[in-house]
Amino acid sequence: MSTLLLNLDFGEPPPKKALEGNAKHRNFVKKRRLLERRGFLSKKNQPPSKAPKLHSEPSKKGETPTVDGTWKTPSFPKKKTAASSNGSGQPLDKKAAVSWLTPAPSKKADSVAAKVDLLGEFQSALPKINSHPTRSQKSSQKKSSKKNHPQKNAPQNSTQAHSENKCSGASQKLPRKMVAIDCEMVGTGPKGHVSSLARCSIVNYNGDVLYDEYILPPCHIVDYRTRWSGIRKQHMVNATPFKIARGQILKILTGKIVVGHAIHNDFKALQYFHPKSLTRDTSHIPPLNRKADCPENATMSLKHLTKKLLNRDIQVGKSGHSSVEDAQATMELYKLVEVEWEEHLARNPPTD
Repeated sequence: MSTLLLNLDFGEPPPKKALEGNAKHRNFVKKRRLLERRGFLSKKNQPPSKAPKLHSEPSKKGETPTVDGTWKTPSFPKKKTAASSNGSGQPLDKKAAVSWLTPAPSKKADSVAAKVDLLGEFQSALPKINSHPTRSQKSSQKKSSKKNHPQKNAPQNSTQAHSENKCSGASQKLPRKMVAIDCEMVGTGPKGHVSSLARCSIVNYNGDVLYDEYILPPCHIVDYRTRWSGIRKQHMVNATPFKIARGQILKILTGKIVVGHAIHNDFKALQYFHPKSLTRDTSHIPPLNRKADCPENATMSLKHLTKKLLNRDIQVGKSGHSSVEDAQATMELYKLVEVEWEEHLARNPPTD
């Protein structure tokens, strides 16, 4: 007899197909299989002959169809809550009807089985979750609210503009960094014809003294010019050297508006050039001359303007001038025409 060779595979059975689809679909399939095992629904692969016969008559309260077409009352546990079906915490009655499990009656009498959209019914039974609006939706809502309520934004803009105007006006009223300077010179060089710095005084806008020092020139002093400068030999004993004093003075003047009378002489003695836009020379201010009933283009002395406009005598006697007194008088004269002269300079800014 010929031998029979049988190729039998006694290995493990093929694995069941894993559930495909997303999480919602897998949950639906699990619930359907659970209902099929309990007998609430017919199996998916059951032949059409064993499908339940649908009746046009409505089902009684608490009854569900079985496979053979009869109606059977489902047996629910006594304390089963509705959290498993609809998410609420209320207990279900034993005889309560489960509407989403009963198949809908078919419109055609000849149809074998009714097609029930269980997925749609399960979705309708789930609780609704309010989704938060995205950023794009929020921005669109803000734009629409701005379009619908333009009048609400108008007062805010007006108040902002008003506050900005107030701030700008306040900044204009605040006094700027301004100082007045006056220097006294002595004669150096051949026959004492070279003017060298021997004293410098600086006052602020209110006339307070910021700097007042005697300065030792780098060259030998030939003429002290005491009648005009008030400088004497004893003043030079402990005087500040020129280089040190110059650095101290320039540190005060830098970035400020400097007021002076014939101020170009002071800057020449300091060996310094200050920007014209930040320089105010009371010897060349036409409104000041008009107030003193003098020709506008004339160069008037500080002594004459102070007597005429401030009714005060300066530079009197043989003891010489006081640079502090001259600087204070210069600042007071400038303040008489400050607004008018600054407006003129704003319209006609000087070029350096």
